[in-house]
Amino acid sequence: MFGIVRPCTHRLGEHLKSQWMAHLCGLCLALRTDHGQFARIVTNYDGLLISVLTEAQAERTGRWRRTAGPCPLRGMRTASVAQGEGARLAAAVSLVLASAKVRDHVADGDGLLARRPVALAARRVASSWGAAGARTGSDVGFDTAVLVDAVDRQLGIETLAGPGTPVLTVTEPTETATAAAFAHTAVLAGRPGNAEPLAEAGRLFGRLAHLLDAVEDQEADAASGAWNPLSATGTSLPEARRLADDALHGIRLALREVEFTEGRLAHRLLVHELRSSVDRAFGTASCAHGSAPTLAGPYAPPGGPGGPPRSPEPPRRNPRGLLAGCAVWAGLACTCQLCCGEYEDPWSRERKDGLCKDADCGDCCDCCNCCDCDGCDCCDCGCDCSC
Repeated sequence: MFGIVRPCTHRLGEHLKSQWMAHLCGLCLALRTDHGQFARIVTNYDGLLISVLTEAQAERTGRWRRTAGPCPLRGMRTASVAQGEGARLAAAVSLVLASAKVRDHVADGDGLLARRPVALAARRVASSWGAAGARTGSDVGFDTAVLVDAVDRQLGIETLAGPGTPVLTVTEPTETATAAAFAHTAVLAGRPGNAEPLAEAGRLFGRLAHLLDAVEDQEADAASGAWNPLSATGTSLPEARRLADDALHGIRLALREVEFTEGRLAHRLLVHELRSSVDRAFGTASCAHGSAPTLAGPYAPPGGPGGPPRSPEPPRRNPRGLLAGCAVWAGLACTCQLCCGEYEDPWSRERKDGLCKDADCGDCCDCCNCCDCDGCDCCDCGCDCSC
């Protein structure tokens, strides 16, 4: 997964933001539980879509959530997090694809990996992650061989590609891998009828991820002499944008065929936020507040600067000790929450505004473009629109 779906805090709204955070934390903890602390490094925004889709289709039961203990990246708070087969499938996919990415960097001799001792260590890590992902995938009935095969074929396709090669030939392995992962969420949720439309949505998501990654990296790749799908095939940016817009439309149509139990978050991410990702990659939109909510920052006011006012909360009676406060401060500083939105003082627990709280959010707070929703009623973002 490429990490292209990075939702803005101010667009998600309070309810969907808490749900998004539950899946992000759930993926992180699933990696730790099955594969140890170091495996948590492969946690990524796109991987959690697997967990989101699985839960969105499943019947509502208590087994999809559990309460996790305090974490510095959540301000040392407990939280309700996603658990179960969806989170484990997301972990398996993330591990296998991270393993492939490390092996690719080793093969290219990127940076420190050009040094033999570092490359050997990286290969061991990649091998371990690949095996761990395969085990977890097997536990939830998913054969990760389809992912490994896609990665292996990618190198051969890139080697043969040149001017005039359709760029969709290059994106095909990624499309195949994401289609398989999306489709298996239907199996885990007990909705086999959803497998076909989800495979189509996954295929187009893989295409979009590959295209946007190429667009964002094209300038840097040209400077470093690295291979880039658009440059190698002679695909222009307007053509890449056309293909991206077609993929967005196809994903929306495919999701209409999926039977969800509760699909608001899935729709928000795969329709609205994915469209924002395309605009961001092609430089047609931006948000002054950045993108995805961080683990330490689930407390920003809904609706952005123009949202409804919040009553000040009284100071908590149980301030943190020196060490606990320092740990929270480090998490806030490292994730920019001291700058953006609203945060809780690490020691006194008073609510405070970030330095950039009053920055102009531009279009990012236009969280529900009803004319683009096709009459949906799934937007839970706090705006006054009537989809």
